[in-house]
Amino acid sequence: MAKKKAAKKKASKKKKSSVLLIILAIILPFVAVLIKRGFGKDFWINIILCILWIPGIIHALVIVLK
Repeated sequence: MAKKKAAKKKASKKKKSSVLLIILAIILPFVAVLIKRGFGKDFWINIILCILWIPGIIHALVIVLK
């Protein structure tokens, strides 16, 4: 019984963080990619894509939703 409650709590916390990352991906796409993947190639690709804004948002959403 306790394991089920712990699993539900963990799933709920993960869902909340996912929603926040999606919102962040729309507002500041490069920050969402930084949080999800760190200072890797995806971050730098997203910085370049953010020059045109919409491609940066799409790329960040793809990264966050994987």
